[in-house]
Amino acid sequence: MSEYVDISGSSNLDEGHMKVITIGEREILLARIRNKIYAMDNICPHMKGRLSHGLLVGTILVCPKHGTQFDLKDGRVLRWTEWTGAKQVLGKIVSFPRALTMYNVISEGGKVLVEV
Repeated sequence: MSEYVDISGSSNLDEGHMKVITIGEREILLARIRNKIYAMDNICPHMKGRLSHGLLVGTILVCPKHGTQFDLKDGRVLRWTEWTGAKQVLGKIVSFPRALTMYNVISEGGKVLVEV
C-alpha cells in the first residue's frame, strides 16, 4: 500500500540539480527540471550505481557506472550502456535493461508530496 510523504523541506532544489533524501529505507533521488520535481530510486537497477553521482541533462539521467540513459518523464531506458561489443553483450546477460523506478510527486497547498 502506498502513501504520500511530505518532502516540502527537502524539495528546495535549484533548476537542473539533484538531491538525495531518505524515506524509510529508500534512497530517493529528487531532480528539478523546468520547475517540476521528479523522484526516483537513487540506485541504478542494473549495476547498483548511485544515480546522484550521474549526469543530468534536461530530463535525461546518465548512470555514472555504465552510462545507461534514463528518461525521467517515465523512467524508461533510452540507451543501454555506453559499452560496445562483447562487453555490451555480457552486460545484457548479467543485468538486462530495466526501467528506473519513479515515484509520483504532487504539489498541493504549498506542500510537495511523494508517493512511496
